[in-house]
Amino acid sequence: MSELSRLVEVLELEPVGEGRYRARNFETGYGSVVYGGQLLAQAIVAASTIDDGKVLKSIHTVFARGGALDTPLDIDVEAMHVGRALASATVTVRQGDRLCARSLALLTDVEPDLIRHATEAPEVGSPEDATASGGEGGFWEIRVVDGVDIADPDAVGPAELLVWVRFPEAVATGVTGQALLAYATDGFLIGTAMRPHPGIGQSMSHTTISTSVLSHTLTFHEPIDAAQWHLLAHESPFAGGGRTYGRANIFTAEGRLVGSFVQDNMVRSFPEGQQPAAGGRSKF
Repeated sequence: MSELSRLVEVLELEPVGEGRYRARNFETGYGSVVYGGQLLAQAIVAASTIDDGKVLKSIHTVFARGGALDTPLDIDVEAMHVGRALASATVTVRQGDRLCARSLALLTDVEPDLIRHATEAPEVGSPEDATASGGEGGFWEIRVVDGVDIADPDAVGPAELLVWVRFPEAVATGVTGQALLAYATDGFLIGTAMRPHPGIGQSMSHTTISTSVLSHTLTFHEPIDAAQWHLLAHESPFAGGGRTYGRANIFTAEGRLVGSFVQDNMVRSFPEGQQPAAGGRSKF
């Protein structure tokens, strides 16, 4: 089974009761912690079950505690409101008694324009002009504009990052497309915030510095096909007090704005006595 097939499989939630689901985890090869993008993607799928006639408009997720890869997830969905034009729900993700994440989701009917405008995409050339960065397991492609390496502590630059992403072999429209693209949005804003600071890079996360995504808010403006290239245009306006704030717009290769997201993150020294031993990684 391909890596992409395994990722799509963990988006297939198993019903275990009214508004209750069991979900598996996706092994990324980086430690024993559930990747936040997976939880976000599964929350999108779960929220979409409350009204299959509407599309997900936005989701705000707080990551309260880390999840363990070797333990299944219990997902509870509660509809707050289901109306003619809008619907809303809470999605709670647990592992046993451990509450891992909770989301607030807004769904919408598709309505005609009364007004319309959109931010223009930055001029960065095509995905083929950017530097291939591999992607996790080869199941998604990443290309970084100007070859920026956010893992390198010595690669100093502005708190900005332009990244092309796609899941080229996926059937990736509708809820699945939204979930896959959500998965891709989780991993770059901490590194973006580190760029202006010499001696600090994403390769140090979970080993010599403590980092974590605390909350993630994602809004979809237009339909998504995650099999096609999308440009994530990141910036981090603020870092301080052990926290960072970042935001990004999502554009198609044709320059159409289709989504936006923001993150609050933790970037700090390990509290005394909590830094992993040399060669080790923090559990959560």
